This record gives sequence, C-alpha cells and structure tokens, in this order.
Amino acid sequence: PPTGPGGSLPAPAVRDLRGRAGSGPHALLFAPRDVVVVTGLPGSGKSTLMRRTVRGPRVDSQDTRDRWDARMPRFLPYALYRPLVRLDHYAGLRRTLRTGEGVVVHDCGTQAWVRRWLAREARRRGAHLRLLLLDVTPQQALDGQRARGRGVSRYAFLRHRAAVDRLLRAVRRGEPPAGCGSVVLLDREATDTLSRIGFTP
Repeated sequence: PPTGPGGSLPAPAVRDLRGRAGSGPHALLFAPRDVVVVTGLPGSGKSTLMRRTVRGPRVDSQDTRDRWDARMPRFLPYALYRPLVRLDHYAGLRRTLRTGEGVVVHDCGTQAWVRRWLAREARRRGAHLRLLLLDVTPQQALDGQRARGRGVSRYAFLRHRAAVDRLLRAVRRGEPPAGCGSVVLLDREATDTLSRIGFTP
C-alpha cells in the first residue's frame, strides 16, 4: 500500500493530502504488483504528474495520442483517427498488465469499465487497485488545458466533470469505487510536492 512519513496505509482507505501546502509526502510507494490509476479532470495535470514522478512502468493515453499525432498529416482532424488511438492505447495497456509488474495508468475518469478491468487484473495478480484522484477546480483544469495548448469540447468537459464529481462525492463518504483498495486525494499543491510515485522492491 502507499507509504509516507506516517507509515503504511491499510486497504480500503481514503488518504486526503489536500490543503497541506507543501507539507505532504514527497513519495507515494505501492506494493510491487499493484495497479495505480491517476484520474481527474482534463487539464488537472495527470500526464504532467506521471511524466515527472513515475520511473517504472506507466501507461498514459496522452503518450499514445502524441505518437499518432506525430505520424498523421497536420490537416487531418484528430476525431478521424481517435478510435485507432484508443485501440492502440488499450492494446498497450493489456500488454503491460500481462507482465504482472506494478504499473501506473492514466484514466480519463469517464470510463468506469476501465477501472473495473484494472480492478479485476489487480485481483488476478493478488494485488490491489490504488486510485490517485486529482481534485482541482474546473477553472484550474481549463487553465491547464490552455497551458498545454490542447483542450476538450465543452460537452466532453461537462461529461468528465460529472464523472469526477460523482467519484469525489463517493470518496468523501468514505466509499472508494468497487474493487479499489485505497484512494489518495491530491490537490495542485500536493501534486507539486510529490517527486516520486513508485513501487517497493
């Protein structure tokens, strides 16, 4: 389970690291075969956090899109090849999961079936699904989209916002999603404090 200065975190549990203004842990470490899911609004900083802190296996849908974008003609709208990007992403995720190693996965938040799949995989390997939930305001997320020069449609953003709000409400009640061993809540300051997300030997 995730550990920090206070020791290990039993499952299931909710650990709230929001509002600690730099006093939170600098590392979150998980068991060697755990599946860690990073979720939150588009623009909340999921990919940035993963690229900066994860040294082991990670699967980020943004990386897959970037690879396809580099190969496609600039005039071709993303919507035309988005289904292929998604197929490529899930195929890569399946290959990584089959190794049995601990892995950090980017989750857009609206695909609950993906979390169910990951929870089943974690159980199959005798490990846990761990959720890192980035709790940022809608304005912070929109600012993040502008900063990266890529956003989602208003309709898509509202869908993501509804899904993340439902997840946050459940977590605040102390009810992690089905199959989830633990949840860590992070705000922008807590993510800025983290320097490592990884797995114990």
